[in-house]
Amino acid sequence: MFKKSRSQESAVDTVSYEADVSPRPVSHKASVLGPTLVFKGELHAEEDLVIEGRIEGSIQHQEKNLTIGPQGVIKADINAKVITVEGTVEGDLSGDVAVVLRATARVKGNLSAPRIVIEDGAQLNGRVDTSGEAPVPGYSETDDDYAAEVSYEAAG
Repeated sequence: MFKKSRSQESAVDTVSYEADVSPRPVSHKASVLGPTLVFKGELHAEEDLVIEGRIEGSIQHQEKNLTIGPQGVIKADINAKVITVEGTVEGDLSGDVAVVLRATARVKGNLSAPRIVIEDGAQLNGRVDTSGEAPVPGYSETDDDYAAEVSYEAAG
């Protein structure tokens, strides 16, 4: 009696849904450091930033969002509002709000943020701290009651 037309059937069959673990923090006003960029030193910025190049040193990006793109290779300690990693990072990551490791992320370092998201496929070798407190200078791992030492590779 009620029969779907062929176009309605095919539209229903091709619909798929993939849940996003968290919103992508990069706004339309983000600056992009391209894949051919090589930078050594201390990086500061006043807007959302996407890094696709190579950075060595330190990145201080408080109050703004930082994304390490799939081609990004970072050897630096990073501090930002929200840090999203899709590329490779060697260094400690401290997020004021969150640290997000996408499926393509490769991180060797410690994560510290009130919220940490690790997608399937991401690789992490380091400590995870969700206490929201800044690391104490001269801290000893044996005194640490709230952080966990992990080496994590999600099934992909």
